[in-house]
Amino acid sequence: MVKNPLTPSLVPELLVSDLGDSLDFWCRLCRFEIMYERPEEGFAYVTTGSAHLMLEQHGTGRNWVTGDLDRPFGRGINFQIAVSDVQSIADSLDQASYPLFAPPETKWYRVGSDEEAGVRQFVVADPDGYLARFQESIGHRRAHPFATISEE
Repeated sequence: MVKNPLTPSLVPELLVSDLGDSLDFWCRLCRFEIMYERPEEGFAYVTTGSAHLMLEQHGTGRNWVTGDLDRPFGRGINFQIAVSDVQSIADSLDQASYPLFAPPETKWYRVGSDEEAGVRQFVVADPDGYLARFQESIGHRRAHPFATISEE
């Protein structure tokens, strides 16, 4: 089997309450595009850059449900989505008066013993409570050494 190099190896499928609400959030506000959809099954495949998501309306089509669904869905997970312009998405959400879960920030993460990767990011919950952490790279820098603590 030959794999298409543009198809990601992992594509989360989010079970949603209302596909129309979810498409409005992901496509209009967060700038994803519909790659394809099956409205009769309550399904849409959406992308932005190399980030891919499948959205499936609960109760329509074949759902993979392992237990009771209580909102917010997706507790304990957030999807990191790399974008080229995080501010434009934050502005789109702000203009729609859509609340953020965590405000925009600049954050440096250690990615090795002597290197940090910097991002501008914010977190927003979709209509069903799935958390999306949009982030834009601001580069790498040498890590600050850990402070040593002396014991007395």
